[in-house]
Amino acid sequence: MIESAISWLLGVLAAPEVGLTSVFIISFVSATLVPLGSEPAVFAVVKANEALFWPAIAVATCGNTLGGVVDYWIGYYAKAAFAKERQSRWFGWLAHYGAKTMLLSWVPAIGDPLCTLGGWLKLPFWPSVVYMAIGKMARYLTMTALLLYVPDGFWRSLAHFLGG
Repeated sequence: MIESAISWLLGVLAAPEVGLTSVFIISFVSATLVPLGSEPAVFAVVKANEALFWPAIAVATCGNTLGGVVDYWIGYYAKAAFAKERQSRWFGWLAHYGAKTMLLSWVPAIGDPLCTLGGWLKLPFWPSVVYMAIGKMARYLTMTALLLYVPDGFWRSLAHFLGG
């Protein structure tokens, strides 16, 4: 049942007329603790219409930052769940460097939990959001720009290899 729901959702999000909407939703969901990558969605939209480079980057950054804000608030209100982890090195590191650690919110596997821990530690909200947005925008700019430099022949070969 879950597989069919996910297939349906991905089918809806893949429709060309919802390109930027899809980028926003996928970027938002991927910033929560759900393991989903949003860079392919951003790249696909930009590759289909290069005039959407900056809008796609902006929409992905906003969606991913809002997802990070959700993580922040989850951490803020989940203090009891993490009480025994309080002594870990992550907490000391976050407490020492403060909101600037949110620049690392773009790092795969640790970025989203980092936002949650930032909320748990009650790091200053607005500076945390600003640093999250800077880190996430830098990731989207870097990844999308790098992927655009890959020759089209590679993408066609990859699609052929994958059976497309």
